[in-house]
Amino acid sequence: MSTTTALISFAALINTLSFGLFWFDKRAARAGRWRVSEQTLLTIAFLGGSPGAMAARHIFRHKTRKEPFRTRLALIIVFQVAAAVIGTLALQGHLDALANVF
Repeated sequence: MSTTTALISFAALINTLSFGLFWFDKRAARAGRWRVSEQTLLTIAFLGGSPGAMAARHIFRHKTRKEPFRTRLALIIVFQVAAAVIGTLALQGHLDALANVF
């Protein structure tokens, strides 16, 4: 299995899990049953499931106004985008000049 295939498989799995956990939590909230902790939802989002989390929030209208959950999820996404941009620039060699400064 190539690295690209493994990354795509991982992304699909973690986002499916994230989406499913939001769905399960919404159903549990409506039924008054055991809930998925916010920490678990945020951890799965941090590990790569933020697109699934955002899709589920929109589709199920779940955790859309809850603070500080909303802000924490937004910060996770900002961190992930920044890490992706920095990683891409580093892989392309655009950050080599900065390495010489430090």
